[in-house]
Amino acid sequence: MIKYNPKSWLGLIFHLTKSDTLTILWKELIFIFVFTTGIAYFEIHFFAKAVVLEKLFAVYSILGFVLSLLLVFRTNTAYDRWWEGRKNWGALVNDSRNFAVKLTALELSAEDNHFFGKHIGNFALCIKEHLREGTKYELLDLTPEEKAFLEKLDHIPSGIVELMYKRLNELKKSGVLSEEDVLRMDRNLNGFLDCVGACERIKNTPIPYSYSMFFKKFIFTYVVTLPFAFVVNFGYYSAIIATFIFYVLVSIEILAEEIEDPFGTDDNDLPTDEMAERIQGIVKTILDKP
Repeated sequence: MIKYNPKSWLGLIFHLTKSDTLTILWKELIFIFVFTTGIAYFEIHFFAKAVVLEKLFAVYSILGFVLSLLLVFRTNTAYDRWWEGRKNWGALVNDSRNFAVKLTALELSAEDNHFFGKHIGNFALCIKEHLREGTKYELLDLTPEEKAFLEKLDHIPSGIVELMYKRLNELKKSGVLSEEDVLRMDRNLNGFLDCVGACERIKNTPIPYSYSMFFKKFIFTYVVTLPFAFVVNFGYYSAIIATFIFYVLVSIEILAEEIEDPFGTDDNDLPTDEMAERIQGIVKTILDKP
């Protein structure tokens, strides 16, 4: 995720990144400009007296209003997915901190504190890679038994939570923890799994195919036929207008596609690397005290 100053207007206007839509779309913009210029040429020289073309401007005004409603819906839907992902990672940070604080209050042994601390941090690292469909989980300080157990599983995050549940049950059976202590811990561990489930729902449920396909076709058709309505009033300048409208509409669609799956490594995705490291740092500070 790019960090920036939202109040720096000039810096934002003239700054280009690899995810900037102008960088992504420059070839398409040239194509649209050349294509619409050709349409304008033929209309000016061969269909200039066609009365029906003069009436198309009103039709495209209505279509523009319809398209603006679709854009609002598309943008809001994509941002809702991005924001829900952020809320779930925020909940994971809170559950990790609360779980660590509760463990500290129980005055467990240094070995037990280290066990829970490393697996809370491992869970954050694991869910980050799991949502990216990665294979390099880079889990820290695993014993051979723990490593063998996790390698057998298809869903590593659930396996890490299972290891922590097993340790809690062992401590309860040995009399170190009471039933009430385990129940207090259970709420936060359930929060870990709830976070995974919510993020998986966002990732595995894209915008319906028919809607996405219709929106792209609508934008393309609307833009490439704009000169038919605009040439009467703007002449060859209609090619510039059509290219600019194409840039605006397609940029919104590209940005929506990028943020609707917020768990990757794109510039506008959530900073899950930083949040995972923050969870590790928080837990280490609370549990791994000298």
